[in-house]
Amino acid sequence: MSSDASVPDTGTPEHFKRLHPLTPLLRGWGYFAAVVVVMGQGALREPGPIAVYVAIGMGFVILGTIAGAVSWWFTRYGFDGDALRIDSGVLMRRSRRVRMDRLQAVDVNRPLVGRLLGVSELRMEVAGGGKSEAPLKYLSGDDAVRLRAELLARAAGIDADTPEAPERRIHETPLRTLVWSTVLSGGFVSGVLFVVAVIVALVLVPAQARLGLVSAMLPGLLATGYALWTQLGQNFGFTLAHSPDGYRIRKGLLDTVHQTVPPGRVQGVFVRQPLLWRPKGWAEVHVDVAGYAGNNSGETTTRTSTLLPVAPMAEAIQIVQQVLDAEPSTVELNPAPKRARWLRPIQWSRMAYGADRQIVVVRDGRFTRRLTVVPHAKTQSVRVTQGPVQRRLNLATAHVDTTPGPVNAVIRHRLPEEAFRFVEEQTQRAQLARREDVREQWMTQHAPRVPQGDTDGDARPSASSE
Repeated sequence: MSSDASVPDTGTPEHFKRLHPLTPLLRGWGYFAAVVVVMGQGALREPGPIAVYVAIGMGFVILGTIAGAVSWWFTRYGFDGDALRIDSGVLMRRSRRVRMDRLQAVDVNRPLVGRLLGVSELRMEVAGGGKSEAPLKYLSGDDAVRLRAELLARAAGIDADTPEAPERRIHETPLRTLVWSTVLSGGFVSGVLFVVAVIVALVLVPAQARLGLVSAMLPGLLATGYALWTQLGQNFGFTLAHSPDGYRIRKGLLDTVHQTVPPGRVQGVFVRQPLLWRPKGWAEVHVDVAGYAGNNSGETTTRTSTLLPVAPMAEAIQIVQQVLDAEPSTVELNPAPKRARWLRPIQWSRMAYGADRQIVVVRDGRFTRRLTVVPHAKTQSVRVTQGPVQRRLNLATAHVDTTPGPVNAVIRHRLPEEAFRFVEEQTQRAQLARREDVREQWMTQHAPRVPQGDTDGDARPSASSE
């Protein structure tokens, strides 16, 4: 993982680089956006001259730009041995190091303003990290792509100058499918019902109370709109490609995201099929990736955990098989005992689990169907819990813990002896699987990269598509 240390100003090597020269301006406008929100709320309560608010806003832009320029001048990055080192700070110097053997994923994000100016943000996720380690804001588009390729090459244990690997596109979400999946989502249906309720209330309440009613319901309307944007806007143009570097994800309407998840870094997979998607046969796939765990805000979790926003169930299962190099559909599942219906009267008959020599599979959900798959080698811990009602019914729940994220393998409501037996067996399976797990430098498991000029029709160097 990365480490921090205070360093003198003379400690930064000469070959280290600075961020993009437009970085101070972008940071200044970030302050301006925050000021606009705050002053806008104040202007609604106490209207005043517009010129005053504009002058205050531009003042913050200037101050933010100056502060950003000072920070930019003292921020430099480069490779120092087996780590990417980032030196920053004005009064208190700070040196951060991202170890290549702990690198989990590398993302290139392009906010809307950054796309207009041709700059990108590079984020690095490391095992055990509480958040993105030392994000580089901002680099030119070419520098971000080039640095990402070098990071992945170094982490893979191959020559740092190796060109970026070719890729094979394996999934692309059509816009029509994405729109319909949004319309058929629970968030959209709830939003429609909420809007109908607002309209009915506005008709029924007295005219003098309507403004207060709208003000009270405005946060709910905004939350509903944001939930819809999360599915449609963030997953716009979604593509998934495979390369020796790992799985590459591109998505986004206004802010674009380019993720690269190295092979073997996926800790678990979660397939979800909402009720309204079942007639269409659609499902979504989410993953746990070590290092993304600390990004536990709703927006970040959605951005970083989605492997497929919507796809036919057969295609979703096929991609899960490719990601895990295992076949969940062949695992024999054990149903829950009949007494579990006292605690899960609707879904107890769908509750089942099973394991083979590679993975644990857990199935549950009646209205929203869920399938959770965890490789034995990625098991962090196993445990048994038993609540007071379960004790009365002589039932217990077994947990297979991975890194924090959307994937939770929970085997609910089993006979206690069965739950404890599973925990003991899973402990042995995990120990055996870790001995055979892929090495940290994963590229040694794959064939050498193909030069960009030698790719076939299906393989596309991602640098050219950036």
